[in-house]
Amino acid sequence: MIGKLRGTVDSFDAGEFILDVNGVGYLIAASSRTLRTLPPRGEQAELLIETHVREDAIKLYGFLTAAERDWFRLLQSVQGVGAKVALGILGALSADALSNAIARQDKAMMARAPGVGPKLAARLVLELKERAPVLGAVGDGWAAPASERGSGLPKPAEDAILALVSLGYAQPQAANVIAKASADLGAEAETATLVRAGLKALAQ
Repeated sequence: MIGKLRGTVDSFDAGEFILDVNGVGYLIAASSRTLRTLPPRGEQAELLIETHVREDAIKLYGFLTAAERDWFRLLQSVQGVGAKVALGILGALSADALSNAIARQDKAMMARAPGVGPKLAARLVLELKERAPVLGAVGDGWAAPASERGSGLPKPAEDAILALVSLGYAQPQAANVIAKASADLGAEAETATLVRAGLKALAQ
């Protein structure tokens, strides 16, 4: 399986581009967001690759960040979402916007993506509510749900997230407000202080 490619951007087509790697041209599908971010023809690019193997074809999907690649995988865990729809969602919504839409159960925002109607948007925000990535205090890197690994936040912040979850708030929602509170109050903020700040934010 191909996991990463580095080469020269050769040409662009609708939803795809060719990356020349030592004289071999790889046809790679990508989201419109990724295609807009790629360097122009003739310049070097490096992409993470997701390889889909079928009986009649091998398809490559390219991503500039691990966050986008992992969202691509997660979105396809929802019934009715294939690779094409997943790329459409990633082209319309950034990782931050996706996480916020799911945390807020914002079906309208999800439905902005091409190929996503009201029913699919509702299914996406519902099914991904407990599985969506937890974003760190800065950047858009991927972190798995807290049930699988730590969020990368200070220990008091992680404890504050668990406290809010125990009160009935969704994991992504709790993680978002605590991450912001931790960034605002600093790494030395105690759990109780973060919980109060999180509850205040959730009440707004």
